[in-house]
Amino acid sequence: MKIGMVGLGRMGGNMAERLRRAGHEVVGYDRDADVSQVASLADLAEALDGGRRAVWVMVPAGQATDAVVDELAALLGAGDVVVDGGNAWYRDSMRRGAALEAREIGFVDAGVSGGVWGLTEGYCLMVGGADAHVRALQPVFDALVPADGGFAHVGPVGTGHFAKMVHNGIEYALMQAYAEGYELLAAADVEVDAHAAVRAWRHGSVVRSWLLDLVVGALDDDPELATVRGYAEDSGEGRWTVQEAVRLAVPVPAISASLYARFASRQDESPAMKVIAALRREFGGHAVKEADEG
Repeated sequence: MKIGMVGLGRMGGNMAERLRRAGHEVVGYDRDADVSQVASLADLAEALDGGRRAVWVMVPAGQATDAVVDELAALLGAGDVVVDGGNAWYRDSMRRGAALEAREIGFVDAGVSGGVWGLTEGYCLMVGGADAHVRALQPVFDALVPADGGFAHVGPVGTGHFAKMVHNGIEYALMQAYAEGYELLAAADVEVDAHAAVRAWRHGSVVRSWLLDLVVGALDDDPELATVRGYAEDSGEGRWTVQEAVRLAVPVPAISASLYARFASRQDESPAMKVIAALRREFGGHAVKEADEG
């Protein structure tokens, strides 16, 4: 197939390369002229001319995606298809899909997992959209996923990003569990080799996983994690997962706790813990550690 790729960063650039290696022709556009093959989205649309056009968008969720999709809507025509592979909120995807449908342009929302390893290992794809649009893009999906699977057409427009949202919520909780387990091993007052224990879990254990492999890789490179600051951002999907769980009255205590742990990682001095310390002093006369002067 011939396909356009908008956004050639860590994910989009690797996905474009994987498609090329599989024999597809990719026309890439990025705001960075050093990596872009065309100067504008208009040039990209023109370069794809000749039959049904397909454009895969890999830009940050929110306004950036809206801007690209809106511009593509004016450049593409009936029968063309837009794929959003970013981590968009699923209701935004439903809105974008409806707007493009009014112009007879197809829309597929693709939840993509695989990170920077996807180029060599392949990507997991959870896609939402009409059957006809998904079928038209199947050769591209087949080239992106691993040979042994990893593709699912999960439903209509919006469901791909809903599935990816839940996937990332689970990812938050798994990462937090591994991190807490490692910290407990490292803090033990017996002579336990935390690194050796975690490394052993990779083989035969019920907690083995690719995430655990990555934990061991990070510890191999930096046993004390001295080069890493204990500060973790959240990119949105964890929040959306918890918000949807509240809306649907589905209990997700592990995912919720992992999200709040990321918030806590950004506080050098926790205002909440200051209140607790002050309350212990007020009602129990407990000593309070004084704040550093200055």
